Amino acid sequence: MAKRRPQDSGMIFALDIGTRSIIGVVGRVVDERFQVLAIEKEEHGKRAMLDGQIEDIAQVAKVARRVTDRLEARLDCSLSRVCVAAAGRALRTETGSSKLEFPEVTRVNNDVIGRLESAAVSDAEAALGQSQDGQRRFYLVGYTVSGYHLDHYPMTTLRNHNGQLLEAVVVATFLPREVVESLYAVMEASGLEVASLTLEPIAALNAVIPADLRLLNLVLADIGAGTTDIAVCRDGAVVGYTMATVAGDEITEELMRRYLIPFATAERMKTQLNEDFVTYRDVLGLEQKVSGDQLREVVQQPARMLAQEIAQRVLTLNGCIPSALFLAGGGSKLEALREMVAEALDMDENRVALAGNNYEISAFSEEYELNDPELATPLGIAVSAGLGLISDSYRIMLNGKPAKLFRSGALTVLELLMMNGYGSVDLLGRTGKNLSVMVDGQRMLFRGQPAQPCMLTLNGEEAAPSTLVYAGDSIEFTPAISGEPARRTLKDLLGADFTGGVTINGRMADLDTQLTTGDQIVTSLRPIRPASVPARPAPEPPAAPPEGPRAEPAGRVIPPPETPEKESAPLPRREPPEPPRREPQEISQLPEPRTNPWEKRPAPPQPEPHSEAPVEPPRPEPPPAAPVEPPRPLGRPLQLMLNGKQLKLPGKEDGSSYYLMDLLEFSGIDFEHLDRGVELQVNGRECAFSQELRPQDDVVIRYLER
Repeated sequence: MAKRRPQDSGMIFALDIGTRSIIGVVGRVVDERFQVLAIEKEEHGKRAMLDGQIEDIAQVAKVARRVTDRLEARLDCSLSRVCVAAAGRALRTETGSSKLEFPEVTRVNNDVIGRLESAAVSDAEAALGQSQDGQRRFYLVGYTVSGYHLDHYPMTTLRNHNGQLLEAVVVATFLPREVVESLYAVMEASGLEVASLTLEPIAALNAVIPADLRLLNLVLADIGAGTTDIAVCRDGAVVGYTMATVAGDEITEELMRRYLIPFATAERMKTQLNEDFVTYRDVLGLEQKVSGDQLREVVQQPARMLAQEIAQRVLTLNGCIPSALFLAGGGSKLEALREMVAEALDMDENRVALAGNNYEISAFSEEYELNDPELATPLGIAVSAGLGLISDSYRIMLNGKPAKLFRSGALTVLELLMMNGYGSVDLLGRTGKNLSVMVDGQRMLFRGQPAQPCMLTLNGEEAAPSTLVYAGDSIEFTPAISGEPARRTLKDLLGADFTGGVTINGRMADLDTQLTTGDQIVTSLRPIRPASVPARPAPEPPAAPPEGPRAEPAGRVIPPPETPEKESAPLPRREPPEPPRREPQEISQLPEPRTNPWEKRPAPPQPEPHSEAPVEPPRPEPPPAAPVEPPRPLGRPLQLMLNGKQLKLPGKEDGSSYYLMDLLEFSGIDFEHLDRGVELQVNGRECAFSQELRPQDDVVIRYLER
């Protein structure tokens, strides 16, 4: 068998993947019209599609392959690249807006407009209502800008204007990812490469209502087996699309229910309404006969419901009765449907027509009659690709694979990327989240890392997003990488050599603690307690203490130690004046003779008293039998105002000064369970816990107002 010639660049192969059948059309452009060379059609052997959505990919792929094989045999040509259209099922339209502000007046160019519109489309996509897991994606079919504002002033265009604040509102149309991906999966299983992709109502409109007729308010209703796609045009542009899941199958299913027949039999009987009598075999195996008049009466009710649904969708989308309406698709051939639609819309019957009369404007054939309304979509796909109504004509490569394209007319790199699932974040990236914390009453802000910009090349050279793309172009795109959020630990904030105490939101923390936005950090010069050592519950006080309370050298009053179990009577302790060493577990934050408000726990069974003077070396421990007298106070008393009340403090035994942190226990604030910020002031000025206090200072330690 001789090898077939390959598909040349001028040969266009279009497939219409319908709910009931697949139609293939092959041709080429001659004198600015599409010449049809071959047409093949085959119905699905079983219901492999539902309401325009592919259900059984393998079954649909087999039928598509058989249609392709017959076309190849007829033309003696090997077909590899195919133009297809996605059904309008689950078509979604959303409004999105965006703002772009510059630090100074800036000239608006195409790239700036592209960034603005991209952000608006992303905003529209966010309004689609993603699934809970956030994995559902939508493909952009197209969008139109409904309005611009420049420095709050409405504009029809922003290009080459100067301003600081730019705003845009767009109306964007999307298809769910599964609709597009299933179509690509069928083509791949059929051994075909998708050369271009459009939307079925767009394709049908290009065949039924050519561009030079769109100044009029015209509507196309493409009635298939599972869906009815509707497109509206006026003032020279297509202004909207919608879809109804009521179509020809409703007629078929009514016949199935009435006569107990299989789906295929009902499909055949639907085409025999004008015959005198129709014979059929029901599911019981019995041969039956019914008149054509009876069949027409049965289909009247579902046909009228279909006409009412079409009328309602048209009025909702168009806002009024259109100038004229075209019915296309296999379902449009149903007897009396045209008159029913005209009645439902309150239109003259002469203003509602079957599609086909205008095909000759953009297509012709020397072998086939093309005025069949069922050919609207397959012819529209071929005409759209062949006459450049789809911007790529055949294909544009994106990262080594054919790009998914919907848009008619000129297409930019930015629009192509958005049609293939990329958004403004992929193009621009995001700066990492900032980190904001409060440190001793002062707000500190750490900024996130900037985004790494995207990499974009067109045919091997760097390109701007506003660059137009053409047939055969190759785009390489690496998305931007969003910046890392700001991260800090207490060690980063305070320094690795910080030896004081610190709490976060009222709880003890060590220097390796990771900070989060909103944290309230309070520091002190001296350590409170290592965060790794959990607070121990206070022991039960002894029933009969053997000796009275004693004064710790640091000034804290602690209960006497418990009597060891093996001793019959408590032994008197002799307190050394200075400890030979300092245990981390027993370090006290506050040098004053009071209990630390952050560390309310008794001394351990055998505490070792210590001095808070850092420069005084430890003295040798005296003999255990030698009694030790409590040290005499060396510091001066301090009198000041705290939260509007007089407070008098005794002098510290080590002679050191008082600091703001020494007043925490007198403030009435529970620093272990802070639920809001704390205001710290000395003499009307904000300060930290390390602020040294002087006589007659006016101190404020209170909660910040919520």
